[in-house]
Amino acid sequence: MSSPVAVDLLLFGRYLLTMDEKQAILEHGGLAIAGDRIVAVGTRQELSRAYTAAQVIDEPHGLLMPGLINTHTHGAMTCFRGLADDLPLMQWLQEYIFPVEAKLSGEIVYHSTLLALAEMIRSGTTSFCDMYLFAADVARAVEQSGMRAWIGEVLYDFPSPNYGELENGFSYSRDLLAHYSDHPLIQVTIDPHAVYTCSPELLTRLGQLAHDHQRLYHIHLSESLEEVETCRQRYGCSPVEHLERLGLLGEQTVAAHCVQLSRGEIELMARRGVKVAHCLESNMKLASGVAPVPGMLAAGITVGLGTDGPASNNDLDLFGEMNAVAKVHKVTAMDPTVMDAATTLAAATRGGAAVLGAADRLGSLEVGRQADCIVLDLDQPHLTPLYNPVSHLVYAAGAGDVIHSVINGRLVMQDRRLLTLDEEAIVAKMAEIAAGIGSQGNGG
Repeated sequence: MSSPVAVDLLLFGRYLLTMDEKQAILEHGGLAIAGDRIVAVGTRQELSRAYTAAQVIDEPHGLLMPGLINTHTHGAMTCFRGLADDLPLMQWLQEYIFPVEAKLSGEIVYHSTLLALAEMIRSGTTSFCDMYLFAADVARAVEQSGMRAWIGEVLYDFPSPNYGELENGFSYSRDLLAHYSDHPLIQVTIDPHAVYTCSPELLTRLGQLAHDHQRLYHIHLSESLEEVETCRQRYGCSPVEHLERLGLLGEQTVAAHCVQLSRGEIELMARRGVKVAHCLESNMKLASGVAPVPGMLAAGITVGLGTDGPASNNDLDLFGEMNAVAKVHKVTAMDPTVMDAATTLAAATRGGAAVLGAADRLGSLEVGRQADCIVLDLDQPHLTPLYNPVSHLVYAAGAGDVIHSVINGRLVMQDRRLLTLDEEAIVAKMAEIAAGIGSQGNGG
């Protein structure tokens, strides 16, 4: 009989939810992790015989599952959480957010991103796609945390509080691409803000940059009726049609929101391979509408979930997002079978990985995949009894049920204690930053 193989970490739980193509659930299952990879999936008994580990975590009431993937957010907007609530999108942006963003600095973005990272790790997110200002400072925070991220600097026609005039934005983006070309956890994206803040020339130049570097082209698209109407007035077509005319709808395109779509636009996006980041709670809060996600999925569009920024949600909690997504689409369609638990959970895991071009390495717990996983504690009143783990994850579980988090094979949270970030110091620093920003909201 051969000797046990040494690995870095063995994780065991009451259930192992693989989120493979069959969404297989293994009772008394576990993972063997070596370096950044999953090297074995099996029962506690099988893995205990075959492997020995430097660290073993065994949760008899635990549920092991892939980490959640947030496909669209602006993490540093934690510093604006609650600043301007209960307003329409364009008023919120133009009268509140753009003016306070003009006073941002790299240091504020760095510390605000640290707060977002702490919140995401504690709520089960292991990967996220961030579009914001001072992206190098966002990346600096991410490196400290050990999270996995897709990061881009947002560009628009007017000067930026980060890089100033637009041409500097291109230089800034190229520097990011060069600096993070081979980073194991950070990928750079190309991020035009939206069709109403970017000229056709800017949209096209950024599309070429994304194509040349084979990077995601991450843009807000058809978020509100006002956006659609503005585009029609300027260009005689909808935002989706505008990008199609410019040759910018493709497999590298990650379109956030996509609330106001026609059936024809859905079919066009499906043919072009456009991926969608669905941000339901933000869309509800800003009264932008409910994106036709069931229709997108039926057409074959890949859909992931996003929280949007903490100033329009107002949190980064994907468990809460899943709960809302499943329920709102049911009542919108008046059909309780729409967006069932399995479909919704898949969007937050496998779907998110596919949106970000990482379907071959993230989103499920399978041999050879990168080791991004979380453990939930099921031994709680609100999770008892348990007949269907997938159903519980969408309709009953919450962010506070996550007790351990592993990202790229590294334990970043254990027993709800962050191991890579100083949570107390981060919260204290945010209080200082908030005092400087001042109360500019509506008191909502």
